[in-house]
Amino acid sequence: MLSELRIRNFALIDQLAVRLGPGLNVLTGETGAGKSIIVGALSLLLGERASADVVRAGTERASVEGVFEIGGREDVRRWLDEHGHEPDEDVVVLKREVAAEGRNRAWINGSPTTATLLGELGGTLVNLHGQHEHQTLLRRDEQRAILDAYAASEALVGRVGAAYRAHREVRQKIDELEHRRREAAQRADFLRFQAEEIETADLRPGEDEALEAEGRRLSHSEELMGLAGGLASALTTDEEALVSRLGGLRRAIEQLVRIDHEQAEVSELFDNAYYTLEELGNRMADYAGSVEHDPGRLEEIRRRQDLIYRLKTKYGASIEDVLETGRAARAELDLIDNAEWELASLQKQESAASDALVALATELTALRSRAMRALSKEVDAVLPELGMTGGRFEAVALPLPAPGPAGAEEVEFRVSLNKGFEPRPLAQVASGGELARVMLALKTILARLDSVPTLVFDEVDTGVGGRVALQVGDKMREVAGTHQVFAITHLPQIASRAHVHLLVRKAEKRGVTTTEVEMLDQETRVREVARMLGGDPESDVSLQHARELLDRAGALAGEGA
Repeated sequence: MLSELRIRNFALIDQLAVRLGPGLNVLTGETGAGKSIIVGALSLLLGERASADVVRAGTERASVEGVFEIGGREDVRRWLDEHGHEPDEDVVVLKREVAAEGRNRAWINGSPTTATLLGELGGTLVNLHGQHEHQTLLRRDEQRAILDAYAASEALVGRVGAAYRAHREVRQKIDELEHRRREAAQRADFLRFQAEEIETADLRPGEDEALEAEGRRLSHSEELMGLAGGLASALTTDEEALVSRLGGLRRAIEQLVRIDHEQAEVSELFDNAYYTLEELGNRMADYAGSVEHDPGRLEEIRRRQDLIYRLKTKYGASIEDVLETGRAARAELDLIDNAEWELASLQKQESAASDALVALATELTALRSRAMRALSKEVDAVLPELGMTGGRFEAVALPLPAPGPAGAEEVEFRVSLNKGFEPRPLAQVASGGELARVMLALKTILARLDSVPTLVFDEVDTGVGGRVALQVGDKMREVAGTHQVFAITHLPQIASRAHVHLLVRKAEKRGVTTTEVEMLDQETRVREVARMLGGDPESDVSLQHARELLDRAGALAGEGA
């Protein structure tokens, strides 16, 4: 349960620590005293989107911290362990901080985390029902979610959703295949021409560069033979060739080294130069002999280059691009031939996926049908306790044309508030106060099934009063028998049913308005209930009326006080 809520520099709150106990905790106070601010701080702690606007004027950051007792909550311990956190003696502390410049941070037991994970963990610890939440009861998706929670069918709903997505995925593959096949069939002649033209050309990657080099040699063959032959003659083959003349210098080098041994390396340099020039001359002679003068081959190269140029102009900037175009065209043509087989395979998969979806949706429909009857009976039993004596509730299924991600039907809640009238959709017959009571009836029933230990009700008593308010208070106290309940209320009838009564009020510190919370003892509680009753909170009549109200609730008789 939530044992303490610490708030600092949040809106009007300077520094506040709200201590809660087991059972029914109520928070009361004048309008504008800051009750909604406390709920807003709790919402922030539970993962609501942060805004720098909540930071108290003149401060750098706001923070909200919640201390939760988790004794016996093995699911929470597993969650903490999976995410690298450890509880501290059956306690977990959540913290959220918002800076004035907009940055926000979060912690679990002092270790940094994300707001998303903080909200995920917080959702297992607190269920917050806002003052306008009963309006969501008008939505069919919310009604379906409530029914599924009652039926414990969320896991089955998840399996239906997975089956629906699997079926949709196969259906999309079929649609895409049929679309591609139609497009390929329409373009078959063009694709066939493309593929055959490219395949007939028998292109090889890098062929254009090789042809360019060979063509350049052939077109300059006479010039290349002349240059290479001249170099060979000058270096090695003529009588006055450079290599021959260098041979005459060898004796001079050998004589110089015999006289001065330190110049031995000069001989090595000379030998290197001599053999290098000799190698160069031999290579030029071989090259001159290898150069061909072949006009026929040159013409063949020019025709091949023209073909490659035309293909590159039509199908891509490089031979690789042209080849890829050919492969793509052939693949589309193959699609026409192979599509029937692939389509038949996909249709088998679709049939199997459809059968699985229908089977799961049918199972879910049966489970929901049983739950609808049971839920209708239970709500009917609770409505008179909330001042709706002639009320009648029913949950009905509205079949869909085909199973969807949440099953084969929508769920609609209907209610009749007067005897003799057939139930009609909530939106058509229920006022705000009546909706709030229907919501409370549902929450009362679901609370028995809900593992979340703390329920927060923010003014869900809107639109009720008098004897009905007493009944609403009794029902909240009943829920508090199995859950910690934290209720923000303006009704004395509900406040009188509390085990712990907290008063929120405005104060002034250093010339600045702030919000404070006080846990009331028996006497101060009598005065607060007297104020809520609308009379003079200091008059004997108002005080006596408040005491009677508290006595009837057992709050001053020691019950849970």
